[in-house]
Amino acid sequence: QVQLVESGAGLVQAGDSLRLSCAASGLTFSNYIMGWFRQAPGKEREFVSAISWSKSTYYADSVKGRFTISRVNAKNTVYLQMNSLKPEDTAVYYCAAKTSGGTSVYITNDYTYWGQGTQVTVSS
Repeated sequence: QVQLVESGAGLVQAGDSLRLSCAASGLTFSNYIMGWFRQAPGKEREFVSAISWSKSTYYADSVKGRFTISRVNAKNTVYLQMNSLKPEDTAVYYCAAKTSGGTSVYITNDYTYWGQGTQVTVSS
């Protein structure tokens, strides 16, 4: 049984930092690209960032230069370091996993497994 468990939720002020973690179990971690998505109230879920087994990274333009994705393969864990947070970053953040190769890392429906989500709230 595959599980993705996010942690690191928080209420912070604009300009603050926060780090999200996602611990994966029940899958062969090396076979998966790990991604972060977010969904704000009334909006569709959107791509934030992704990282391959070899640590190639991908970012949405809205977070480039502020967010950093990383993974520790030995711990089956992926992180999202979020700096210079803005109120528009407020959303539920989801960890997701997709098999490597072929499809785009940016497309929500291409991800097979999802975490339960963790709330990030940034006040102005």
